[in-house]
Amino acid sequence: MANTAKARVLGAELRELRKQAGFTVRALEQRLSFSRSTISRIECGDKVPSAEDLGAILAIYQVTGARRNELIEAAKEADQPNWTEVGNPGIPRQLSALLEFEREATRIVDLSLVRVPGLLQTADYARTVFRTGGIPPERIEMLVAIRMGRREVLTKASPVDFLAFIDEAVLRRPVGGAEVMADQLRHILKMGDLDNVLVQVLPFELGAHIGQDGSHILLEFAKADPIVHLEHRRSGQFLDERADTTGFCELTSTLRTEALDVDQSAELIRSYLDDLEGR
Repeated sequence: MANTAKARVLGAELRELRKQAGFTVRALEQRLSFSRSTISRIECGDKVPSAEDLGAILAIYQVTGARRNELIEAAKEADQPNWTEVGNPGIPRQLSALLEFEREATRIVDLSLVRVPGLLQTADYARTVFRTGGIPPERIEMLVAIRMGRREVLTKASPVDFLAFIDEAVLRRPVGGAEVMADQLRHILKMGDLDNVLVQVLPFELGAHIGQDGSHILLEFAKADPIVHLEHRRSGQFLDERADTTGFCELTSTLRTEALDVDQSAELIRSYLDDLEGR
């Protein structure tokens, strides 16, 4: 059984291709030599299709050329745990994977030590982050639009539960200037009023704490193992083995008690907002 991050992304891609081709699972079964349950397992990431089976599926979907080759190559390593890629910021396939995992998650925990969590960013804040992060100018607006689209998981009909741990240094750093940062803090407070969103600040007075090793996103699912996403300037990594993700789950419980509670956090955020508005 696979159920790795790569297998789950491959399955999601094949499911989307099936829908685009206009096939139900039952209709696809009639064209293939394996059962509906096997198709479902492939699309859920519980099974990696053989090269022959994948080739047959892609032929039915009329997927050819570079896209076909990309999926064939992805399948070769889909049963390997953990997924690391190195390249330019915003690695396309890992970004697509993160979007898929956020849509499927039942809870997302974001520990952010250097900037506002992506799901809570305003467009102007995100634009500044991308611009100062060395992103080519022609790609910035596309990435801003993607980041704004990601926020829908917090406000859709059945929203994901979101817990954000934000280091106080993030609140103090005026990304984009006073006006942009003030608007960003207002947005955090507004989102914090949602029943499914909890924002807790890690204050300076806490000193050294267990979360200082680095920012991360923990994604939890109803019927699958959790996944941890780590992102750096030129690399991205998904951890999907229990031995690797368990520590991050335990870290969440510890930080819940060490961070300021929701009301105290909102009060601290308001104090920074008042300071910015008074300038």
